[in-house]
Amino acid sequence: MDQCMKCPEDQYANAEQKHCLYKDVTFLAFDDPLGMTLSCMALCLFAFTILVLGIYVKHQDTPIVRANNLTLSYILLISLIFCFLCSLLFIGHPNSVTCILQQITYGVSFTVAVSTVLAKTITVVLAFKVTTPGRRMKWLLVSGASTYIIPICIIIQIILCAIWLGVSPPSVDIDAHSEHGHIIIVCNKGSVTAFYSVLGYLGSLALGSFTVAFLARNLPDTFNEAKFMTFSMLLFCSVWVTFLPVYHSTKGKVMVAVEVFSILASSAGLLGCIFVPKCYIILIRPERNSLQKLREKTFSRTHIS
Repeated sequence: MDQCMKCPEDQYANAEQKHCLYKDVTFLAFDDPLGMTLSCMALCLFAFTILVLGIYVKHQDTPIVRANNLTLSYILLISLIFCFLCSLLFIGHPNSVTCILQQITYGVSFTVAVSTVLAKTITVVLAFKVTTPGRRMKWLLVSGASTYIIPICIIIQIILCAIWLGVSPPSVDIDAHSEHGHIIIVCNKGSVTAFYSVLGYLGSLALGSFTVAFLARNLPDTFNEAKFMTFSMLLFCSVWVTFLPVYHSTKGKVMVAVEVFSILASSAGLLGCIFVPKCYIILIRPERNSLQKLREKTFSRTHIS
């Protein structure tokens, strides 16, 4: 040709380079096999969390449910419900509202969940130290001082999110060049520094929770669920450490799917490690869910030691 015409950004040349064809718009949709799988996983885990919450409400007067602060267990379960639901914001056609809600919702929801695990772990430590002669920490346990950790952590995360929205909020990003014949619609994180600040703050909370739970793992089982919280935090940290390199090595809807899977996997880890063992005892081994059984277990451990 004497003169060549360049196709517009939303079109590409055919194989013979005689015509311009419209590019396919791609994003992680609900009717996409990958999006459908992730949304089904999120809804199933959401329903399972509701079931666990119902079990806890029904058996709230039993020793195993009341151990380690029932209120904190309720807060953790409700925060996990929001964690599973917020993953659905990442699926479907992105817009300016969902792009902002994606990051803010999961950042705050995970902050509530991880700070609650930290508060539960500190409660375990305080409960044990109160029973130790010469310790004067009863007022910390009775006053519920550990629960103040949750609002403090949430406020810090909200401040970080507010700075993020004020400096450079997430927005819709249209990528017409990465894949031939496709227009990729994803949410741009906006300020990368703010994104990693929110993620890093979550990581520091998780690392702190893991450290405290690990140090308290050998306390008597009568009061203790620190072993389960140690495993849950270990899984949580492992998921998000793995997330970073995988996230940066993918593009398009696969990148979004990696983030959704990380949210679901880390939330499911908290739910499975902390609550499933107790639900097993409540439903399958109810004879172990009694004060007499706990006293016998405590006496046998004291007698052996």
